[in-house]
Amino acid sequence: MLYTRKCGEIENTDFGSEQTLCGWLQDTRNLGGIAFLQLRDITGVIQLTLLKKKLDIEDFKKWTSINRESIVLVRGIIKENKEAPGGVEMLPDNLEILNEAETPLPLGVIDKIESEIETRLNARYLDLRKKSIAANFQIRAAVSGAVHKHLRKEKFLEVQTPKIIASATEGGTSLFEMKYFDKTAYLAQSPQLYKQMLMSGGLERVYEIGPAFRAEEHNTPRHLNEFTSIDIEMSFADDDVVMGVMERLVDSAARAVAKETEALETLGMAPIELELPLPRITYDEAIEKSNGKVEWGEDLSMEATREIAQQMNGFYFITKWPLSLKPFYIQPDEDPKYSRGFDFMFNEVEMTSGGQRVHDVNLLRERLKEQGLDPEGFNHYLDPFRYGMPPHAGWGLGLDRLAMTFAGAKNVRECVLFPRDRTRMTP
Repeated sequence: MLYTRKCGEIENTDFGSEQTLCGWLQDTRNLGGIAFLQLRDITGVIQLTLLKKKLDIEDFKKWTSINRESIVLVRGIIKENKEAPGGVEMLPDNLEILNEAETPLPLGVIDKIESEIETRLNARYLDLRKKSIAANFQIRAAVSGAVHKHLRKEKFLEVQTPKIIASATEGGTSLFEMKYFDKTAYLAQSPQLYKQMLMSGGLERVYEIGPAFRAEEHNTPRHLNEFTSIDIEMSFADDDVVMGVMERLVDSAARAVAKETEALETLGMAPIELELPLPRITYDEAIEKSNGKVEWGEDLSMEATREIAQQMNGFYFITKWPLSLKPFYIQPDEDPKYSRGFDFMFNEVEMTSGGQRVHDVNLLRERLKEQGLDPEGFNHYLDPFRYGMPPHAGWGLGLDRLAMTFAGAKNVRECVLFPRDRTRMTP
């Protein structure tokens, strides 16, 4: 390594020792006879104190004129200084510019003036240098790690399914069409049909964390056209069982995030605590709680979910949706006007949906026809149902939106490194 210590990892035992540090030079204050430089790396910031009378005059001039955000290597003595940030400073005797930044910067890193999110995303490489932005991705990493750990603990097998597909995953028109040699193909909306096939294959419990694509022309703080989806499918299970998996998983994620104390403090967020089991209300109860904001048989509008959220708190489920509002693969309830589908909510925001699947091939053909889809176009999907498909259930949960919730972000783009929406394909 080029360095012997990281900026934020200097300890009392390092006082008086010579160390080498590397990082970004984020600020310089030249007071004439003394100058204070701030060096930053991923662990924190340390003050570099330059004493003009103890340095070569040319070195002092050169070192105090380095452009902000340049990469430097600095060697010197570590000292205690209670007035310095973190109570520590370095007195450099050598400073080497490894890569000088151009000026002006397209985006300020430590400036207090807030930039528009589009400006920030255009210069994401600078945006990420801000502690408050990097904290979002510490939270996201904690969530992702907890998800893998929890699902493996519950004996789910990690799988990877194709993202180039020949036909619609869930019906509808929200598909990105692409040229695949001499054929037309699409980017997968979800791994839905493939993970169901795996139930016929006898794998029984599978999960996937991977990209999904929706060609929907929305422009909201919650939607993206490319997102990361957490999907599970589980044999010999119904909607109630997989809701249990969901709430336990989210509780595990909440506990993992709670350990990210520095990131939460940076974001001004308190840990979210869950009390299991999470509340469950039926669609009919949700309609009642909406106070006339939506009619029975309609999807819940944002106005309706806001009204419902005022009577709920945090995470909860809405169950027994009308069958007409759910995809063809969702199992009808005992009362056929209802389904075994559910939505998972956080206050007024829909986090995801899931449910028990149709496992009878004849019913599945009927459901496809009911939704205006040709069963002949789904033969590759229907075949496994003809040769012993167990009852099964599952869901797909957006990692981006879950990270957004735990980080307290107002826009999902804050928690996605390089988001893709209807206007953005770069950087």
